[in-house]
Amino acid sequence: MKIMSIVGARPQFVKAAQVINAINKNVEHLLVHTGQHYDNLMSDIFIKELRIPEPDYNLGVGSGTHALQTSKLLISLENTMMKEKPDIIILYGDTNSTLAGALVASKLKIPIAHVEAGLRTDNILNPFPEEANRRLISQISTLHFAPTEMSKANLVASDAKGKIFVTGNTIIDSLFAISKDLNKDLFNSKSGLLITGGTGSFGSLFLKRVIESWPNIGRIVIYSRDELKQWELKEHFSEKKYP
Repeated sequence: MKIMSIVGARPQFVKAAQVINAINKNVEHLLVHTGQHYDNLMSDIFIKELRIPEPDYNLGVGSGTHALQTSKLLISLENTMMKEKPDIIILYGDTNSTLAGALVASKLKIPIAHVEAGLRTDNILNPFPEEANRRLISQISTLHFAPTEMSKANLVASDAKGKIFVTGNTIIDSLFAISKDLNKDLFNSKSGLLITGGTGSFGSLFLKRVIESWPNIGRIVIYSRDELKQWELKEHFSEKKYP
């Protein structure tokens, strides 16, 4: 049996790491990196630190408009799948790489396994284009690996075909896998919060609720002062430390 995993953006490396490492060594597995994210901080460092095998293919599609990027993904992935003839494709999340992989596999009649299936916001424009991508992917996937019962319910409600399994969140699996390597000296008795994400991921309302719910927090680590200013949050951090 030949399995092909397709990744391309940094969250997908985190989602895929433990799945890839758990695949039976007797099964042939190919890792395809589309190159949707392509520099060291957005790609290479995740492969190294999550102990993911080096990709068998790096398609190098790069960035561009959604149409340009998706078209390049479709062509490159079709060439790769036609060459390798995998028995099943494993896709992760809801990026353009995921959507393109699903479309190509469907047209080549290759079964699709979708990890992190069933996420929904019920707003087609938020997040964009991920919400549209995930809805489309769920309609042509063969196996749906939902992280929660709610995700499963979303799939059932959308009349998704194929089999649905509630498996938990593979990002948490990766967290547990690397936790033993964390430098414990980074932590002390003070409470702290590390925020990673982008403006479109949660925005100011989320942060304000965090501050209101956890008023005695000792340290908040966030991307930059520019983002605090953009989110109109700088006044909330007057007695807190941030980069």
